[in-house]
Amino acid sequence: MLSLHDLARRFPGPPPRPLFAGVNLELASGEFVAIIGDSGVGKSTLLHCIAGLDRPDAGRVVVDGVDLMTLDDDGATILRRQKLGFVFQAFHILPWLDLAANVALPLGLLGHGAAESRRQATAMLDAVGLGDRAASHPRELSGGELQRVAIARALAHSPKLLLADEPTGNLDPDNASRVLDLLATQVRQRGAACILVTHSRRAAAVADRVLRLTAVGLVPAG
Repeated sequence: MLSLHDLARRFPGPPPRPLFAGVNLELASGEFVAIIGDSGVGKSTLLHCIAGLDRPDAGRVVVDGVDLMTLDDDGATILRRQKLGFVFQAFHILPWLDLAANVALPLGLLGHGAAESRRQATAMLDAVGLGDRAASHPRELSGGELQRVAIARALAHSPKLLLADEPTGNLDPDNASRVLDLLATQVRQRGAACILVTHSRRAAAVADRVLRLTAVGLVPAG
């Protein structure tokens, strides 16, 4: 599902400095990998390179057989909409839309009709335990509930690859544990590949594999 080949990225500076190099990874459909690492090593930058939001200085990113290095900006945008889902630390839930409309956003971008998008969004909210809150607005929810909405939105269009960037960083330990369990359950039920970037070994423990990002690539976390 995902192949990284000798990926390298430098921090632009000035002066420029290397973040990481020699990053290689093979990720199969249905596999859940956590990536940990020291602050500043480039974990979020690596996710951005995988998503085509940032270009590596060297190497290749292949998503579902498509080499991102061969795509222009429009092509990368289309690939993200069709094949990728994102869960961020800061939720990024739009406050002026109700929960169903928030979850339906990626479906609308893919050209689904409004009624069908809302039906699918409500079903996805039900899967994360918020089916009765479809008409609620974000201000009415707790942080843990908002992150559950973010997971529902990220999975609503059945992406092949889910990228989660510190998704529990703003949550208390109890809510963090619930959200991580939900994320792992939903990813595995849908057969998506998932990369979770986190500084927390406790968060990483939900994954099938835990890797550490270093300046010279990904290594098994000891």
